[in-house]
Amino acid sequence: MDLIATLQCQDQPGIVHAMTKAILDCSGNIIENQQFTDPITNFFVMRTRFETNESIDLAKQSIQALTAKFSPIISIRESAKPKNVLVLVSKVSHCLRDLLYLKELGELSIHMPLVISNHPDLAKLVESHGIKFKLISNGDENEISGAIKDLDIDLIVLARYMQVLSTKLCDQMTGRIINIHHSFLPGFKGAKPYHQAYERGVKVIGATAHFVTKDLDEGPIIRQDVTHVTHASGPEDLIAIGRDIERRVLSKAVKLFAEDRIFQVANRTVIFN
Repeated sequence: MDLIATLQCQDQPGIVHAMTKAILDCSGNIIENQQFTDPITNFFVMRTRFETNESIDLAKQSIQALTAKFSPIISIRESAKPKNVLVLVSKVSHCLRDLLYLKELGELSIHMPLVISNHPDLAKLVESHGIKFKLISNGDENEISGAIKDLDIDLIVLARYMQVLSTKLCDQMTGRIINIHHSFLPGFKGAKPYHQAYERGVKVIGATAHFVTKDLDEGPIIRQDVTHVTHASGPEDLIAIGRDIERRVLSKAVKLFAEDRIFQVANRTVIFN
């Protein structure tokens, strides 16, 4: 059995020794291990992938028993078990299409039982992939909250969902909602940001994937990317380039989450690649 264990706590002597001994005690063999201590908060995070012939319950008992004195937050799961992901979209399809494509290639270990939208435009696309599509009106969060509970959702992905989520939902799913937006914020707000960028002669275009908080577009950053452009690129060229960066950055952020490689420390993230 291939398992992934994550641990988070205040740094102190003996944590790594306790974890490795616990894995050894359940006949485990460490395949991959990464750790980091944040110098500002002194917060320690660790991701360990290991193999064992014992049950997951026995592995959990062993790790929890030997690390209890550090009062850690621990998660242990089978690496082959995909995360349940709820995708929210509006009308634009490029981010959703990339998630569907990578999922079907087997490069994205997620289970996507449902896509929710406030517009009907992408229903045929979603249903053609054998996924249920649900149309909601005015961003009805009762439907979203019901889906989270009924489908045991691990992560919400805002794949260009053009609605602001309530503080209640953001708090309910802290660290479990990922959004994507162009990198022109906060400079070019509102409609047609790429046209605004063109008018100002912007030479770099990028995108940011981040966790959603009640503070709009200000959550901990997970992934960013940029590309250089020239004066020869018109507004439509910039939009096309931006779409490509957005879909790549969002898919990478989802992949990192699906593999338990993201740790939130204060308002920043630690990413194990």
